[in-house]
Order: sequence, then structure tokens, then C-alpha cells
Amino acid sequence: MTKAAVMISVIEPGWRHCGVDPARVRGAARLALARGLEHTRNLAPRGRRLTILLAGDDRLRELNLRFLGKDCPTNVLSFPASENADGYLGDVALGLGVIAREARTAGKCIIDHVLHLTVHGVLHLLGYDHQKSGETRAMERLESAILQDLGIANPYVPCA
Repeated sequence: MTKAAVMISVIEPGWRHCGVDPARVRGAARLALARGLEHTRNLAPRGRRLTILLAGDDRLRELNLRFLGKDCPTNVLSFPASENADGYLGDVALGLGVIAREARTAGKCIIDHVLHLTVHGVLHLLGYDHQKSGETRAMERLESAILQDLGIANPYVPCA
């Protein structure tokens, strides 16, 4: 399998100073893509390119309102591309403010939370979802396995 092309676009300057290495985000996205494709028969021939947008709360709020009708910032949004010949899967947008607050509240390292949400967003580009309990369990199991490969604890198991 050829290496996935993962473009990182940093539009919120705070991302450059928060301890999150874009190379690790790219690596997590590539791993999620590879592992997600292993478990998704219908998407295997599709593309190998996507964009990760590292944005702020204002941009995530704007995208959330425009596309989901929710007037609030959020941590991650995924925008799967329509079927296309050039192999573009879509975009994942991450919101620094919400992510940083969530990580602080949960007592997690911000990089671990960012990598988790990157994996989560990429799996959404591949068609994984969590609207039904069976889908939720399958997606969480795959996310946890990918995060384990990245050296990150399972985010779905409560801390003792």
C-alpha cells in the first residue's frame, strides 16, 4: 500500500505553541486510514489523500453552524468528500480551544487527546459512525486498537 498523503493546514497560531507536533498528527491520520481500510471492504479502492485543519474555536463554531446547524464550537468535525477520481477522502477539522479544555478537564495530555480525535475524524471519513450502539462499539474498538499502537491509553475506559 502506498503512503497516504495527509496535508496539515494550521490556521490557528496557538497550535504552533501547544506541544502538538503536526508530524504526529499526520502519523496518526495515516495509521487510522490504513487500519480503517483493513476493516472496510467497500472503501478499500478509494483514495489515500485527506486534509487535517488545525483551527480555533471560532472556525469550528462557524463550520458547526454552517454544516450541522449547531451554533457552538466543537472538538472535531469530519467532512467526507464525494466519490471522486483523484482519491481525495475529505477534511478533518480540529478545534484547539475545545480540545485543550477537554484535555485539561479529563487530566489528559493534549497530544493524546488530539491524536484520539484525529483517529476518530479519519474513521468518519471512511464511513465509520456512532449513531447506533453496534456502530459505536465497532468504532470505539477500532479507535482503541489504533490508539494502543500509538501508545495512548483507551479513552473509553474510565480512569481508576
